[in-house]
Amino acid sequence: MAINKNHEFEDLDNIKCSIVEKNAGAERVAFLKELLTYNKYQVVVVPSPAPKAAPTPTPPPAPVTEGEAAKASDENEKVVAPEPLAPSTYTVGVTDLRFNPTNAVFGRSLHTPDGHVVTLAYWNQEDTVSDDSVPYFEYESKK
Repeated sequence: MAINKNHEFEDLDNIKCSIVEKNAGAERVAFLKELLTYNKYQVVVVPSPAPKAAPTPTPPPAPVTEGEAAKASDENEKVVAPEPLAPSTYTVGVTDLRFNPTNAVFGRSLHTPDGHVVTLAYWNQEDTVSDDSVPYFEYESKK
């Protein structure tokens, strides 16, 4: 069990992993997998479990006449609401249990394939190029 929320562990495909990110989309998974594999981490990706949906309350039936009741029962039998599809998200982990994404980014231990240090903006995919000439504490957000 993790000491705090920033360093989580789980079994992904029966492999004990340090969690990098949960509920990541396909594009984010591709980005993280490429970056972490370049930095010599073994990456494990599994589909995230579907979120537990609360049952929708059904409204009480309104009083109807006998003719309307027969017509309504025929319509109710024909209409079947399809279950909504779960969003396709993934959990990304690495097999190195010492890995912590926060420490890796701010400790400047990750590098991009072009040789730069991974910055917070690059990790969050806010920038396409990692500009490590400006320290993270002086970086002004583009938002």
